[in-house]
Amino acid sequence: MADRTGIEWTETTWNPTTGCDRVSIGCDNCYALTLAKRLKAMGNPKYQNDGDPKTSGPGFGLTLHEYQLELPYRWRAPRLVFVNSMSDLFHPEVPLEFIQKVFAVMADTPQHTYQILTKRSQRLAALAEELDWQENIWMGVTVETERYAFRIDHLRSVNAAVRFISAEPLLGPLPDLNLSGINWLIAGGESGHGARPVEESWVRDLRDQCIAAGTAFFFKQWGGRTPKANGRELDGIHHDDMPDGLVCAGS
Repeated sequence: MADRTGIEWTETTWNPTTGCDRVSIGCDNCYALTLAKRLKAMGNPKYQNDGDPKTSGPGFGLTLHEYQLELPYRWRAPRLVFVNSMSDLFHPEVPLEFIQKVFAVMADTPQHTYQILTKRSQRLAALAEELDWQENIWMGVTVETERYAFRIDHLRSVNAAVRFISAEPLLGPLPDLNLSGINWLIAGGESGHGARPVEESWVRDLRDQCIAAGTAFFFKQWGGRTPKANGRELDGIHHDDMPDGLVCAGS
C-alpha cells in the first residue's frame, strides 16, 4: 500500500499500527474500516487480523507493525506525515512502550513533520507526560459534534508544538468553541455510502470562529458519494490555511 496520499492536508501516511474500534458517531461510516475489508480480501498481510464484529470488522483488528518503524528513515526529502491514517495510536490496546517507540522515531527524523490524530483524548492526556514532544510533532483530536468538544480540553493539556482539531466528519454545529491554544482546525463533510450531510452554516461558523481566534482554518471537502463529489470551495474560496504559514503540497 503506497504511503503517498490524496488527503489534502498532508503528504504521506505512516501506519505503525492498523485497526481500530468504533468509539463515537464519527466512526459509523469509517473509511478505514471499509478499506481494511477490501485490503484483507486482496491478501494484504497488514489487514488479516479481524476485529470484534460489534465494534470493528474484517481486517481491522488492532495490530502492531514493528517493521514499519523503519519507514521514515527511508524518506530522504522532508515530508508532512499523517501517523496512523488506518488506526489510532492511542487505542487502549497499543502499549505505552510501542507509542514511545513511535515517538522516538519521530524525534530521530526531525526533517519530517508528523500529524497524529486521535479520538481517545483521555488516554492521550493521561500518557502525554510519558512522551517526548519534539517540535516536529503535531497532535490533534477529532470533534464531530458538540458532544465531543471535551476532547479539546484534553488536547490543550498536551505539550505539543501544534495542536489541531479535525471536525471531520462534521455532523453538527460546533458553536462557541474554546480555541485557546489551538493552532489549526480542519473541517470536512462525510463521504461514501450513506454519507450524512453537512450544512453550510456549520462550516461558515467554524471559519469565522477561527478568524476571530487566530486559528488556521482548512476546509477539506463537502463530501457526498465520493470525497470530491461536491468540491471543497466555501463561498467560492479554497481555505487551505496551515499552522505557521506551512504550505502543504497535498492541498
